[in-house]
Amino acid sequence: MISRVTVFCASSQKVDPVYFKDALELGEILAKNQISVYYGGGALGLMGCLADTMLKNGGHITGIIPGFMFEQGWGHPKADHIIVSDMHERKKKLVENTDAVIALPGGVGTMEELLEMITLKQLGKFLAPIVILNTNGFFNPLLRLFEQMIKQHFMREIHYNIWTTASKPSEVLQAITNAPDWDGSAIKYAPS
Repeated sequence: MISRVTVFCASSQKVDPVYFKDALELGEILAKNQISVYYGGGALGLMGCLADTMLKNGGHITGIIPGFMFEQGWGHPKADHIIVSDMHERKKKLVENTDAVIALPGGVGTMEELLEMITLKQLGKFLAPIVILNTNGFFNPLLRLFEQMIKQHFMREIHYNIWTTASKPSEVLQAITNAPDWDGSAIKYAPS
């Protein structure tokens, strides 16, 4: 049973409409399935689109946002918010008691959040499914880099089980459900 997910995504308003389409569709799917969302709290870009869609469809979304960002007026005006002291606390709170992490396309902030969760899962400190929504092949270069890391023995083949990819929002819930099991003993695989 999936009750809450964490979504990492962009705040840029200038990205191709295909990314907004998938953020909107994901929001509809999550709201329809009564899955609540933790996200970065923003009102713009894919963040804003996701929040608007969740709220429009009767879903529940909570922004986790540092005080300095909230003071800049970056928080979504209608979403619930948890104000935290800094970016480190934000990441920690974003994944508390979550059933899965979903990464949509984004900039360096999204990449940093995604890579930290992959690192923590590699170390057995985060165990929930991580789904990469690969809209328009956005994540292909990153996925090729992961493949190169594994082929060149910077990671082990078992580390392919850390993340799952979906090419469209309609595949995300199934990707969460079908994600390989992962437990705290995974730390034994961390050294390649």
